[in-house]
Amino acid sequence: MDSPASPGAPHPETTRPAGVVARLQAALPGRVDVSPTALEAARADRSGHRSPAVPLAVVHAASVADVQAVCRLAHETRTPLVTRGAGTGLAGGAVAGAGEVVLDVMGMDRILEVSPADRVAVVEPGILNGALNAALAEHGLWWAPDPASKDISTVGGNIAMNAGGLLCAKYGVTREAVLGLDVVLADGTLMRLGHRTVKGVTGFDLTALMIGSEGTLGVIVGATLSLRPAVRGTQVTLGGFFPDVVAGAAAAEAVTNAGHVPALMELMDEVTLAAVRAYAGPERGAALPESGAFLLVQADGAGAEEDGAAMADLMRAHGGDVTVTADHAEGEALLALRRTAFPALERLGTPLVEDVAVPRSRMAEMFARIRDIEARTGIPIPTTAHAGDGNLHPILLFGAAAQVGGAAEDATSIPADVWEAAGELFRAGLELGGTLTGEHGVGLLKRAFLRDELGDAQHALQAKIKAVFDPHGILNPGKVFTP
Repeated sequence: MDSPASPGAPHPETTRPAGVVARLQAALPGRVDVSPTALEAARADRSGHRSPAVPLAVVHAASVADVQAVCRLAHETRTPLVTRGAGTGLAGGAVAGAGEVVLDVMGMDRILEVSPADRVAVVEPGILNGALNAALAEHGLWWAPDPASKDISTVGGNIAMNAGGLLCAKYGVTREAVLGLDVVLADGTLMRLGHRTVKGVTGFDLTALMIGSEGTLGVIVGATLSLRPAVRGTQVTLGGFFPDVVAGAAAAEAVTNAGHVPALMELMDEVTLAAVRAYAGPERGAALPESGAFLLVQADGAGAEEDGAAMADLMRAHGGDVTVTADHAEGEALLALRRTAFPALERLGTPLVEDVAVPRSRMAEMFARIRDIEARTGIPIPTTAHAGDGNLHPILLFGAAAQVGGAAEDATSIPADVWEAAGELFRAGLELGGTLTGEHGVGLLKRAFLRDELGDAQHALQAKIKAVFDPHGILNPGKVFTP
């Protein structure tokens, strides 16, 4: 088995005639970037993984026609093609290397239509989540997927990874907020999948298949999104301080077991909480407790005040010191601190960011298993969780601390003991009835473990599906499936 983070061997059909870059430049004048800065940036994403070599070129697509032209040429010449948006992924899914062409869709960032009557928006893939919802607010609407990186991550990237975020327990994951997709296949064929109606069961659900496919089946060039009316009424925020994260996880389980469906429920362990306080500075960080674990809960809409009071009682019954506020600004300030957890932890060392999900009833057990692995291996594993849906983010730290604003060590050569600890995490999650990844995807970093969850038969079937959409294996080669 290859190292989980190592680049894959070249696809057997990726021998290319000379002049691919020249042909791209002729077909798309002014859009083919071979500058050292662009090529170097395409080697890495937020996972920390960096390819050993730079790609051939970065093509900045501005239209569906541009994407089709690149795909046709790549298909004809058997040139590997890596689709890329903002590069905020955490699984190495948009990393490009030697002999590959990067198809950058960040320039395709328009909102093509908003229909308040149908509660539908049609957008291009490069629009940022935060920018989309800022525009939708003028219509009294919003798109529910809410990753912590919403201000820097694209809608297309969220769809490609089936990203989750902070609001999934109440409002669902990305798959549940997408009605249809426009997709360019490996040979340049444009497919319009799905529908814009509330219901639609014609044929196989290829839209759902494409969501979470990580750029291995086609290039998303448009999306028809299902919108929600803006939430009305009071928003109540609860901040619960617990002596340790296992106690906080037990309180979160009690909230969901009692039938409450908070808009969000976020848990930060002891190390994460201290890192966020330091990252925020004395003034902003003062809103958080000085030690222990922190459970952040929000209730919204009708009955939020009653729900908030009942959830606060449950948290107190499980040992929490709980404060409650109906002040929207105070609640959003706490939520903004939670969104800084990853950059705060980056300052403590080189992070290997993981993403296991377990049934909500097993979350406290999973935290206990993480603490056991941490104690036995000596590897720090600060962990945050979307506690409302059982999605945990253990972050294995190694190497020297990163400088503020600087790059961490190259995570391509993650130490063997760190990978062994990560493998233990994955096995623990699967043993508790969970999954290897709740929202970050497989990419490069988890492909070696994919068969452990899927089993041999399903793994083979998924590889065959990939071959139907991409017979020459040029789309994001080496990602998801081990070469």
